[in-house]
Amino acid sequence: MSAQAMNTAQREAVHHRDGPCLVLAGAGSGKTRVITEKIAHLVRSGYCAPAAITAITFTNKAAGEMRDRVRLLLDPAVAAQLTVSTFHAFGLRMMRLESRAFDLPARFSVFGPDDSYGVLQGLITTTDIALIRRVQNTISLWKNAGLEPADAIASAQTDDAQRTARVYRDYEATLKAYRAVDFDDLIGKPARQLAIDPALRERWQAQVRYLLIDEVQDTNVRQYELVRSLVGEHAAFTAVGDDDQAIYAWRGATIENLRRLQTDYPNLKVIMLEQNYRSSGAILRAANTLIAGNPKLYPKTLWSDHGEGDAVQVLPAEDDEAEADTVAMRLSAHRFQRKGKLSDYAILYRGNHQARIFEQALRRERIPYVLSGGTSFFERTEIRDLMAWLRMLTNQDDDPALIRAVTTPRRGVGAATLEALGNLASERHASMFETIFSERLASVVQARQLDALREFAHFINRMSDRANKEAAGPLLDELMQAIDYKPHVFGNDEDKVAEGRWRNVTDFRDWLAKRSEEDGKTLAEVAQQAAVVAMIDRDDPQADAVRLSTIHASKGLEFPHVFIVGAEEGLLPHLGRDEDSEDVALATARIEDERRLMYVAVTRAQRSLHISWCRRRRQSRSMVSREASRFLKEMDLQEREGKVDPGEVKSRLADLRALLSRPAAAKPG
Repeated sequence: MSAQAMNTAQREAVHHRDGPCLVLAGAGSGKTRVITEKIAHLVRSGYCAPAAITAITFTNKAAGEMRDRVRLLLDPAVAAQLTVSTFHAFGLRMMRLESRAFDLPARFSVFGPDDSYGVLQGLITTTDIALIRRVQNTISLWKNAGLEPADAIASAQTDDAQRTARVYRDYEATLKAYRAVDFDDLIGKPARQLAIDPALRERWQAQVRYLLIDEVQDTNVRQYELVRSLVGEHAAFTAVGDDDQAIYAWRGATIENLRRLQTDYPNLKVIMLEQNYRSSGAILRAANTLIAGNPKLYPKTLWSDHGEGDAVQVLPAEDDEAEADTVAMRLSAHRFQRKGKLSDYAILYRGNHQARIFEQALRRERIPYVLSGGTSFFERTEIRDLMAWLRMLTNQDDDPALIRAVTTPRRGVGAATLEALGNLASERHASMFETIFSERLASVVQARQLDALREFAHFINRMSDRANKEAAGPLLDELMQAIDYKPHVFGNDEDKVAEGRWRNVTDFRDWLAKRSEEDGKTLAEVAQQAAVVAMIDRDDPQADAVRLSTIHASKGLEFPHVFIVGAEEGLLPHLGRDEDSEDVALATARIEDERRLMYVAVTRAQRSLHISWCRRRRQSRSMVSREASRFLKEMDLQEREGKVDPGEVKSRLADLRALLSRPAAAKPG
């Protein structure tokens, strides 16, 4: 689409400047292009200085793509003045610049999920991982909904809710004592402070003269409040989203924010993007028919110039093993016939637990694959080790980072020493790092451990000073050599594993060095950027391999050929606790959410779509009968079912392989 002119609706969205604008962008309708072209138009027309334009999205990947596209439209020096970031990175920047307004030190700590888990584990005093995760998730949802601990305690109606609310209160007190915030606070605290602090609000409204918000249907209560405070009465903003792709209610997003836009901004201009540049007619017809089953906030129908294309295929299987084998063989045969790449194919499923059997089937067929939602690059042990050191260089008051850095590699400081240091730090209401220099520490730890702690602290101080002045590459090399990190890696794993871990380390070093060199930033600056990236994004390998992914993780992506698996009642749609609910409204809302999820899955496909389901599926140790998903009937696909014979598919695949392996015939002379 990049080489062709914008359509009428896109041009209208780009050129509308007078008042608030909502762009309802259907799947594959070119929303990112609209956002980037609008940014360029605002700058070129002189409507707004580039430094006063802010674009906010949800993932670093989306923000990176947006930045790259803007650089192609504007002079790089001009593009560099724009703010294009995630919600969380924007909130962090505000809080760093306005730390006094937030009653925080300039170098406050940001607790990631693991750090928060550790705090909650101590407060709940349990080893029940599932319980701690439930409490952690509930507190996150409360924060995203704008509930303070007192609100949660007042509204709790059960004993469990009361207990969780009190843990929330104690958790917030602990964060305050540590002079730290958690990931949700990067949105919640700016939203709250802007609402109650007129001076802060005026400063940031002057700085953000025009705001563009991507994926507005995925915003939660706090994010919406943040946006409202930033745009103020001037209301110079463009929000882009799609109510049909609202699939994140489970993490606090609310489609009600789209309705609130109409109420809060009566002069809201609504523009529909209905031309799809991604999918064939057959795929779009199935998608449109499916989503018609949901109530419409803004009715729209996607259409395409790509022609009818292949019919959507439904593949029933006898059981889940047969489903996986059939999908693997069909995929391989389809690829041989089309002479395509493996990366053209995606297998999408409702839950991560479905991945294993497809991994096994693909391995049997020797089909390379990548697993979305697997171990993040930043979750790997070696990267977390180095991130702890980098966090110490940028914020010496980061207690969780200190604990990891001072013990990795080991330097004679053990659990007992750290416990004594932590207790003394709590008594002094100071950070553990600051307490290392306390004269009282000599009375609670042995001289040998005290020397090791102070040697570590002096090293951090020296490196921190340099990190604020020097580029990343050489200083990172010096850091890793000084702490003997390479011997640590190779001393804790067998050679093959250690070599892989060390490759990750060098990739990380090269990535930071490149960002430092290209952006002219110091090690400290790129380390702070990396910390936010580590908390948001997951590893996204680029390889010629089939993509295995949950439907949620596939949002925003597209593939020439898609296999949606497990299209059964109870799985897709996943009915959960509401399956037998007497609350009709709750059960209806659940199905509407699941229908939107299926719609997202269907609209990932460009040229061909295959949907499979099982007549029986293994649950625990028994086989349970299943029914085809109601969504197949809603898409008018059931009549196209045909019983798939795996033996026939395997035979046809073998024939194709034999054909491809034959030597080419000699050309006539």
